[in-house]
Amino acid sequence: MPELAKHLNHFTESVIREMTRVSDAHNAINLSQGFPDFDPPPELIDAAKRALAEGYNQYAVTWGAPGFRQALARKQRVRMGADIDPDAHIVVTCGGTEAMMAAMMTVCNPGDKVIVFSPFYENYGADTILSGAKPVYVPLHPPEFGFDPDELRRAFEQGVKALVLCNPSNPAGKVFTREELHLIADLAQEFDTFVITDEVYEHIVYPPHEHVYMASLPGMFERTLSTSSLSKTYSVTGWRLGYVIGPERVISGARKIHDFLTVGAAAPLQQAAITGLNFSQSYYDELQAGYVRRRSVFLDYLDRAGLKYTRPQGAYYVLADISDFGFKSDTEFCYWMARDIGVAAVPGSSFFHEPVSHLIRFHFAKKEETLRQAGERLMRLKEKV
Repeated sequence: MPELAKHLNHFTESVIREMTRVSDAHNAINLSQGFPDFDPPPELIDAAKRALAEGYNQYAVTWGAPGFRQALARKQRVRMGADIDPDAHIVVTCGGTEAMMAAMMTVCNPGDKVIVFSPFYENYGADTILSGAKPVYVPLHPPEFGFDPDELRRAFEQGVKALVLCNPSNPAGKVFTREELHLIADLAQEFDTFVITDEVYEHIVYPPHEHVYMASLPGMFERTLSTSSLSKTYSVTGWRLGYVIGPERVISGARKIHDFLTVGAAAPLQQAAITGLNFSQSYYDELQAGYVRRRSVFLDYLDRAGLKYTRPQGAYYVLADISDFGFKSDTEFCYWMARDIGVAAVPGSSFFHEPVSHLIRFHFAKKEETLRQAGERLMRLKEKV
């Protein structure tokens, strides 16, 4: 039989989704794959019902229903500080996952190089390889997960085509400072490089930290592909509504890629999502406050369980250190913890280019009662140290 494509040898199946299967097999509390166990706002559910009943059941415009794009442009104009044209600057995708893939395929040729900060969300390396490009990894240094400007400059000097920036960061929970973003922007302009952002956690940021959009910095809208989705902001991970925002010449290319990848995102859900995009600022304030509470509940249990961790500045993940438990690897620990403790996490090694095997990633996008149940189970870890 003929061989399969060689690029399959350079990445594995998703470790995150694998740990969900392990969690299900052991009836563990799933703090591995980052989706909530609570419903989206009732207004969104009602809007989805109306959209189905009112006939939004056939293809929308391939690159996004006009009403959705208009509502998204209104929302993001204020936050990004850019005059976003819904007819020129937006393509709607099947989730943030497709948005990142479409962005990568729009700007990269085979053999191009792409800077990826490590640790990174596992899709970025695979997306780079599937685009025919080569990742250039730049480490983020714990405990604050900042980058060394000299290391970053040396990466740019390799002749890269793009840099991927996840802000706030998955899995580290880092929120890049304005100064760090300006440094990246200066290098991108000096070396004539694109920046592809993943800003899916843009509204989940913990004071005093603030989210600054790369595209809002001077000279950066024209070279930034801002990808995001509605999944985390509105607790609708299953709706698979994402988007890319960028300059017209880039978006015209991204629309072609998107068209032949998926044709279009779900029409009734685009119509329903307009309701969420029109929410007032109070919704985002309440969203942030809810995650501040969840973070506090979960980190308190980690403290009581004796787990060392890096306090997240944004997103809803926390990297915990398992060095004291004596396991050969983080993967072995995670399988054991799901089976014997009843809590599932993700081996940290799946997020790092460097040989890291002493960290695991939890997420806390759960009801507070679920986090307390998981926390009580994690208290048993003290017996294992």
